[in-house]
Amino acid sequence: MSAPAESPAVVPADDTVAPADDLLAIIPKLPKVLLHDHLDGGLRPQSMIEMAAEAGHELPATDAEELRTWFYEAASSGTLPRYLETFDHTIAVMQTEEHLRRVARESAIDLAADGVVYAEQRYAPEQHLQQGLSLQQVVDAVQAGFAEGVAEAAAQGHSIRIGTLVTAMRHADRWDEIAELTLANRDNGVVGFDIAGAEDGFPPSRHISAFHTLRDANFPVTVHAGEAAGYDSLAEAVHLAQAARIGHGVRLVEDITVDELGDNLGLLAHWVRDRRIPLELCPSSNLQTGGAASIAEHPVTRLKRLGFAVTVNTDNRLQSRTTLTRELTLLVEQAGWTLDDLRDVAVTAASHTFLHHDERQALIETVLLPAYAAARPGRHRA
Repeated sequence: MSAPAESPAVVPADDTVAPADDLLAIIPKLPKVLLHDHLDGGLRPQSMIEMAAEAGHELPATDAEELRTWFYEAASSGTLPRYLETFDHTIAVMQTEEHLRRVARESAIDLAADGVVYAEQRYAPEQHLQQGLSLQQVVDAVQAGFAEGVAEAAAQGHSIRIGTLVTAMRHADRWDEIAELTLANRDNGVVGFDIAGAEDGFPPSRHISAFHTLRDANFPVTVHAGEAAGYDSLAEAVHLAQAARIGHGVRLVEDITVDELGDNLGLLAHWVRDRRIPLELCPSSNLQTGGAASIAEHPVTRLKRLGFAVTVNTDNRLQSRTTLTRELTLLVEQAGWTLDDLRDVAVTAASHTFLHHDERQALIETVLLPAYAAARPGRHRA
């Protein structure tokens, strides 16, 4: 009988636990599932420099390492609005079909090299129209780039599949149009819908018509919530938008109190945990925007221990100067995570992709569980 999607195979009692140093050495090779990664937040610095020269856009630096450092430092101001300002530069060089294809191709290659076997990447087509592209031309260019990158990664010996999440910007007024664009491309690699951008003042309830359109079409959505804004943002994402996943959700811990008897979940926290609504947590990004003080204190570990459906993600690899390998490594080094923890978040992420159930099960049973079992010390290999 197949193992349930969120019930990883039971580990035999005589298996040993990998020492931390051994675990750190194998993390890069472990298969990973990534649910929250922004296409316009993962550009290669050298590629940005080359594309900016072609586009006539002035960057803060023209040396790749200096530019990488500038993005990281600018995004580490401690506030989400300042963090979002860095995207003015990445979006500026993503205004032509050629550049969009290049960014998507390189992103697929970079993720595959990091051991990501399935990724859902998101971007907002409405932000790439400055040089006359239509919304559909933007989608077509990105999908073409992903296809090229997947093929190139395969030629390099890495297997990856990418599902696209089309995003509507919270502060704009095109959410109904973007919802229709999303549905028009559900057979073109688009697997989900998202809203993103500044949370404060732009709650999910502004976009309720789009969410109704998608719900009526049986199409899944994830919603950025609980990052800069708290309880109300999360409650609207869960109840009004009926989000299948929560983008970030780190501030859900504000609905969990502690007394002499331990943790006490509030009504919303209970609702999210009981219904297995997954949280797309992004540790390094949250540190930069003030959502946590350190990796050791980041709520991801507490929420996981309390039984929430926790996933670990990169958010923006350029701005956070990170990879999924790095995020997992930091959790092992600073929060005491084990191989079982890494396996659990990979399986949870796979269980909550926007793939169909049979495809999720195949990913878990034929790729993830065998690899994590083989990584366990003392395991005999044929």
